[in-house]
Amino acid sequence: MSAPLLQVSRLRAWYGRAQILFDVDLEIGPGEVVALMGRNGAGKSTTMKAIMGLLDRTEGEVRFDGQDIRGEPPYRISRMGLGWVPEDRRVFTDLTVLENLQVGRQPPRAGAPLWTEQRLFDLFPNLGRMPDRPGGRMSGGEQQMLTVARTLMGNPRLVLLDEPSEGVAPLIVEQMAAMIQALKKEGLSVLLSEQNLPFAAAVSDRAYVLEKGQVRFTGTMAQLQDDESVRRQYLAL
Repeated sequence: MSAPLLQVSRLRAWYGRAQILFDVDLEIGPGEVVALMGRNGAGKSTTMKAIMGLLDRTEGEVRFDGQDIRGEPPYRISRMGLGWVPEDRRVFTDLTVLENLQVGRQPPRAGAPLWTEQRLFDLFPNLGRMPDRPGGRMSGGEQQMLTVARTLMGNPRLVLLDEPSEGVAPLIVEQMAAMIQALKKEGLSVLLSEQNLPFAAAVSDRAYVLEKGQVRFTGTMAQLQDDESVRRQYLAL
């Protein structure tokens, strides 16, 4: 077993005076897709924001490629090769698809796939058909694709994907699943925040289930699918 690319230990996080995460432990190996699952409010997005240095108060340890990054500013974490795709599709609405991609450009990175506009258009044919379209004139699913593509322009080694299937058409969900599988073939690691179990099961190797900011299940995706009590207690709506 190779050393984890990302290792989170006893992670705690707060919004103001309210504690949201309680001693969260997780790890992701090189080239692995890991699902972070749970209902709304379980702490999935907070975990990702804490990893990316976007919260004012956190405790614990976050190690990326052996280096403790907790407390580092988000721009430094990004430059180390950790990409984040937020749930709310933060595209630049006045910029074209190509201009959005150029904003995300970072130099080539050892151990990471090298992405160009053409390679991303091959991965996302929808974007390739609209390179000059402003981000504000795209559908929600197209904006989601553009947000992922812009993050990949940073040539990350690990991508945090927050709810990529949320609120998009079934066809886009299928394309997102194919995209994640393609990224895995490239050797990219992915931490996937999801509520959609069939989607997560189609692309993920392992899963962590959160409930009220605590890890309640750790195991392979096959084990999660077979454990009806865990699914009923922590994932059923």
